[in-house]
Amino acid sequence: MDRFLYLTFDGLSRGAVYAAFALALVLIWRAARIVNFAQGAMAVAAVYVAYSVTNATGSYWLGFVAAIVFGLLLGVVVEKTVMRFVDHSSPLNGVVVALGLVLIVQGVLGILYGNEYRPVETPFRRDAFEVGGIALLSRYDVFVFAAVGAVVVALSLLFTRTAVGLRMRAAAFAPDVSRLLGVPVGGMLTLGWALAAAVGSLAGMLVVPTELGLHPTAMDVVFVSAFTAAVVGGLDSPIGAVTGGLIVGLLLSYVSGYLGATVAPMAVLLLLVVVLLGKPGGLFSSSKARLA
Repeated sequence: MDRFLYLTFDGLSRGAVYAAFALALVLIWRAARIVNFAQGAMAVAAVYVAYSVTNATGSYWLGFVAAIVFGLLLGVVVEKTVMRFVDHSSPLNGVVVALGLVLIVQGVLGILYGNEYRPVETPFRRDAFEVGGIALLSRYDVFVFAAVGAVVVALSLLFTRTAVGLRMRAAAFAPDVSRLLGVPVGGMLTLGWALAAAVGSLAGMLVVPTELGLHPTAMDVVFVSAFTAAVVGGLDSPIGAVTGGLIVGLLLSYVSGYLGATVAPMAVLLLLVVVLLGKPGGLFSSSKARLA
């Protein structure tokens, strides 16, 4: 029972980070109807900026803020200089461009910083609190939950309570009609990319210190888990992204704890296949997927 409780809290902590990253994917999908396969590489670039700022100033929080701001700016640059000019007549065009962007970003980071793993500090201790002799959550886990929770609430309010959020959704679903109604479609798309890149940067800042360390490919495995979370919950559902992230986090924790870490990636891929076969639109999809 002690082991089960420990794995449960560990899975929830891990799942919260996957939820944040899945939210970034959902943001891009809702804004541009594109799955951004370069999200992981962009997040790593932001973490490297934080690493440089922290080393130069000695302040984790200055680095943290620098990563989020850099993520916002990087999202704007990628949308305006690359993705805006992609031919969207075929969904594969955006996928191919994003994968090419991954190679470019990882190559540049490798040239600038090298390919060794670099340790990244955390703002709070990772020693878990114990209740009745059972290790539960650490101060850093609480920070992760608080950060992801704040993002979820902010995005929910943005899309449901503000005119900007409604314009972003309208620009994604009906760009031609939106233009006729005076909605700046291009600006809404840019804003969607900027917000998604910022949320992805936050996820990178939260997850990299808990893995092997900072590396140009540090987010590759995390991206697979986050993409699975987004698909499980539904690419058009922020609530689904959070739920999917927690499901994937718990699955990885239980499988790693009881069957071994080498089996965990296969469990995630199996979950992805099962959901795609059973409910392709995701658990929180509002409409049936087309079958033909």
